[in-house]
Amino acid sequence: MNIILWLVTVIGAVGVVSFLRLRLLNACVIVGLVLLLATTFGYVGFFTWLVFLGIAIPLNMESVRKQYMTQPMLDMYRKIMPEMSTTEKEAIDAGTVWWDGEIFSGNPDWRKLHAIPKAVLSAEEQAFLDGPVEEACRMVDDWEVHHTRADLSPETWQFLKDNKFFAMIIKKKYGGLEFSAYAQSRVLQKLSGCNAVLATTVGVPNSLGPGELLQHYGTTEQQDHYLPRLATGEEIPCFALTGREAGSDAGAIPDTGVVCKGTWQGEEIIGMKLTFDKRYITLAPVATVIGLAFKMTDPEGLLGGESDLGITCALIPRDTKGLEIGNRHFPLNIPFQNGPLKGTDIFVPLDYIIGGAEMAGQGWRMLVECLSVGRCITLPSTAAGATKSIALATGAYARIRRQFKIPVGKMEGIEEMLGRIGSNAYMMDAVTTLSTKGVDLGEKPSVISAICKYHLTENIRSVVNDSMDVHGGKGIMLGPNNYLGRAYQGTPISITVEGANILTRNMMIYGQGAIRCHPFVLKEMYAAGKEDESEALAEFDHAVFGHIGFAMSNFFRSWWYSLTGAITADAPFDDETSKYYKAMKRYSANMALLSDVAMAVLGGELKRKERLSARLGDILSYLYLASATLKKFDDQGRQKEDLVLLHRAMQDSLYSLETAIDELLHNFPNKVLGYFLRAIIMPFGKSFTKPGDELDHKIATLLQTPGEARNRLAEGQYLGRDEGNPMGKLEQILDDILAAEPLYDKVCKAADERYPFTQLNEVGKKGLELGVLTEEESELMARAEQGRLDTINVDDFAPEELMADKTLLKPKRKPRSKAS
Repeated sequence: MNIILWLVTVIGAVGVVSFLRLRLLNACVIVGLVLLLATTFGYVGFFTWLVFLGIAIPLNMESVRKQYMTQPMLDMYRKIMPEMSTTEKEAIDAGTVWWDGEIFSGNPDWRKLHAIPKAVLSAEEQAFLDGPVEEACRMVDDWEVHHTRADLSPETWQFLKDNKFFAMIIKKKYGGLEFSAYAQSRVLQKLSGCNAVLATTVGVPNSLGPGELLQHYGTTEQQDHYLPRLATGEEIPCFALTGREAGSDAGAIPDTGVVCKGTWQGEEIIGMKLTFDKRYITLAPVATVIGLAFKMTDPEGLLGGESDLGITCALIPRDTKGLEIGNRHFPLNIPFQNGPLKGTDIFVPLDYIIGGAEMAGQGWRMLVECLSVGRCITLPSTAAGATKSIALATGAYARIRRQFKIPVGKMEGIEEMLGRIGSNAYMMDAVTTLSTKGVDLGEKPSVISAICKYHLTENIRSVVNDSMDVHGGKGIMLGPNNYLGRAYQGTPISITVEGANILTRNMMIYGQGAIRCHPFVLKEMYAAGKEDESEALAEFDHAVFGHIGFAMSNFFRSWWYSLTGAITADAPFDDETSKYYKAMKRYSANMALLSDVAMAVLGGELKRKERLSARLGDILSYLYLASATLKKFDDQGRQKEDLVLLHRAMQDSLYSLETAIDELLHNFPNKVLGYFLRAIIMPFGKSFTKPGDELDHKIATLLQTPGEARNRLAEGQYLGRDEGNPMGKLEQILDDILAAEPLYDKVCKAADERYPFTQLNEVGKKGLELGVLTEEESELMARAEQGRLDTINVDDFAPEELMADKTLLKPKRKPRSKAS
């Protein structure tokens, strides 16, 4: 009995002070007082005091702690710390830590999340969305762009230039729009719901490229020359990074720039010879100025420094002699301008380097800093916008299309897909809103940008697949009336670009997150790398013992929350959402604990255990996605009608998170430790299941029924009832079908006959004959029938229309018969 009381006393005291994260001295004093009280009851004796004092005294004597504890740990750390490449160091140093750091803390403060200001558009930004963006959507014919022209029309290109669509990121002093990141996101969402080529064409110049790089790093001369021309569309930019030998491993680019002397405009100068072979470069075929990344060397020492200068970025005008440009790639039938670039020994002056010669070798840092912003905006926004439009279109189609005498949207198999689509649309919009607001607050969230890019492009893949299943043959048959097929074809493009998703999930999210977001790991690394030993020891001492306390805290937090179901965790709201906040507190502690254990046990080997790293990244990611979803629900006024969307998105995220934990523990290299961690973190198994059928049913009904919740889900999308807008047309047909259904019932009742829900025009005429419908109502029935047919009909073509080479249609001359 005394042993049990002893264990409860010691573990309880240490657990409480660790859970509360008390300072070292305060924690030791409280543990000492508890031991003193326990001594009076006789179940703590001399040996316990000896151990306690033997630990507590040296820990609180700084000079002793540093000499006998910290110094050996520092020496060992320096031996086992994995070597980082220059590109890895620059990637880690780039960007900032924001809400992702709070998630990694093991104790996220929900007040900080909800204190983030709500993202709103300025009057100028809203006017741009309501005016030029709406007009650009009206100008685009999807079939013409993809099949007839394989490009936007010249009129559309000119409209985009005239209205500064390529200048959303350029400051007003250079003639740009200088829109917020949130406004850029809303523009791209609206455009992507209309046409992928349009969204890509606008998105790329406003993402990583010459405009962004010039504003941050360009010389005054470069900025004054290029930025006004980029703002008016006089210059079209592209950025060339990817090549045959370096795709996701962008740091391995073989393209070179060799410093040498040469003749430029009749004078001998120090410049550089560029040799490069790039591919997959968006806008390259039409670009007038090319941002080029290459590895720069100075073998003759002409610049007076190192010979290997590193990755450098330069601006190359299209008319530069020797530049091979103009050919196009054809990415999966999505004909945005994309193509290769080549050059061999092209001599250019050093002032072509972005930022001038002093920025030679700084290209990788420039790229990763800008990419941490761009990846939060372009691809996540186009994915979210397409998803929102697809959600409404799929809901409308499912309500209009009938099989077995009922709308297909009432079938449970269809409801399952509509449930996924709707909750994904809700979550994806939440993520883009929160992330772009972070950018507008001055953050450069490198880890969050990787989360956004990976998960939202993966989600659009799921959404498009589900929507194709709902549409069936309607989605498969390409033609002017198909509004889904090109999205299905083009989805793998977003999966591949800006860091392939396999790389992003397995290496980037957690690879950067563990170091950037952890409160102590980066401090330990920096301390260990200092040359001043006394300074290194002092900083490492502070970091390593902070880290030990952090790990102990998360151990006891994980244990307590798993035993109690996190009922004692705090939540900012006492309603249906409180269980999610409490669960996320628990998972935050779980993630921090698992990270520390994985890093301690595997060390540098964790870098090569990509699937373990991916699952740790999944935990971090789903906590961020769930945080954004909760934030959106609150920012929109905690609308009761939206709860079904919130519940399904949250349950899906937390179920996926628990699956990641379960798989991580199952595959942990040290099986004994894996079982022990499972007992601490998941002693009773998973707490969340997949979202249930009832939620899917409610979301399916929401997507098929016009209303405020449905409108909020599609907020900002191009749904105008204009001629040529398939999404707006579907919305009108949905309204007509819903209005026609009670009229149909009235006619059937008057005729005492149940007619098929087809040939509604004839049913309308019958209603007139029976005197139960007015002329206006009969016309509505005819309009609903035409709309119904337009919705379910697909296109067909004369064989020659589908042939690219029309010369094959010429009849072959028959050979003359030989004379008998």
